[in-house]
Amino acid sequence: MTKELIKTIFARRSIREYTAEVISEKAIKTMLEAAMAAPSASNRKPWHFIVVTDRQFLDNLARVHPYGKMLSKAPLCIVVCGDTTISARYWVQDCSAATENLLLAAAALGLGAVWLGVYPRGERVGPIRKVLNIPETIVPLNLISIGHPAEEKEPRTQYDEQRVRRQQW
Repeated sequence: MTKELIKTIFARRSIREYTAEVISEKAIKTMLEAAMAAPSASNRKPWHFIVVTDRQFLDNLARVHPYGKMLSKAPLCIVVCGDTTISARYWVQDCSAATENLLLAAAALGLGAVWLGVYPRGERVGPIRKVLNIPETIVPLNLISIGHPAEEKEPRTQYDEQRVRRQQW
């Protein structure tokens, strides 16, 4: 790993306040390319991504997700979804790896983002599926709210030696 990659990992923080500046199509594509560079079980790639920039859809997502109020100010939301017909067993892990790549790419581009959990909460999955017209075989794993940050958070590590075991428990 390069020092820049480590700096990006530590700089990745949950950012919930954004400026009104639009996210470029180039930045969106870079984040999606990074997401799709993630590993997946048997290279099945069960992910799908919904890019949401329309204010009405962003506001509707903010309304139906209990912790998604920042979406009413965000210029972009990327919804990470899993296709259960491609991978019924490992889609959550695969899409989570893609999500982390997306979050790291956002941080590397100087953008702010926050992961809003959806699956496995049925009371979140249903309304989001309805707002975005997502078919039954596709499951929204999370919403990623993205924007140019209007808040600053210091880079950090959350390393905790008490959480580390060696050789066995």
